[in-house]
Amino acid sequence: MGAGHAHPLYLHRDSPVHRLPPEVKIVSALLVVVCVVATPREAFAVFGGFALLLAAVWGLAGVRPGWILRRSVIELPFVVLAVLLPFTGPAPTLDWLGLTLSQPGLLGAWNILVKGTLGVLTSLTLAATTPMRDLLVGLQRLHAPAIVTTIATLMLRYADVITGEARRMRLSRISRGHDPRFLWQAGATARGIGSLFVRSYERGERVHLAMLSRGWTGTMPPSGDAPTTSRQWLAGLTVAGVAVLLAGSGWVAA
Repeated sequence: MGAGHAHPLYLHRDSPVHRLPPEVKIVSALLVVVCVVATPREAFAVFGGFALLLAAVWGLAGVRPGWILRRSVIELPFVVLAVLLPFTGPAPTLDWLGLTLSQPGLLGAWNILVKGTLGVLTSLTLAATTPMRDLLVGLQRLHAPAIVTTIATLMLRYADVITGEARRMRLSRISRGHDPRFLWQAGATARGIGSLFVRSYERGERVHLAMLSRGWTGTMPPSGDAPTTSRQWLAGLTVAGVAVLLAGSGWVAA
């Protein structure tokens, strides 16, 4: 499966969460997201419970909340729709600070914001506690489609190779007088990108032929790690169990 390749969102720690098998964390994170989405939007206190649950996981994993929150700004482009809903939603309306806001629009905006934010925070928690290689191993153990895990594994393996090739091409252009700050030299940059694409495609063909000559069958070999125990599944799914209880309480209260 290859070695190393920790992604930028991974935060190296020696914690019980980090030591859990990746497939357990993937399933638990997926169940938490499903519970968040299934919770009625009017159950305001339940969403606070989800936030406290994630905070407890961060504390157990040794992940600072500020580290997670700074990276959660990735969802900001999707907040625009939520901001517009109170102004474009249907009646009934309410007046606030001179503004006429739609009550259904406010609930819709809250629904998008809180569920989207909790989903992003859950995904970031998974990424912060699981290296990329382990995520791929976990997907393989969960019997994800072989073509998906194969493409992701090869992409991870050769991303550094292509990045290094692009860096060498850029240095070569600069050494020949290219200045990417000038707009009229954008053509040289575009030709460089096209050349990089062709080289990457040709490299991929050579790698594929080399893999076939070595007995490649179309699927990645299974990992040699120890199988996941029932105790590890129970420990990892405890968070998902709490999320199920929270979602259930939301429906009872509704």
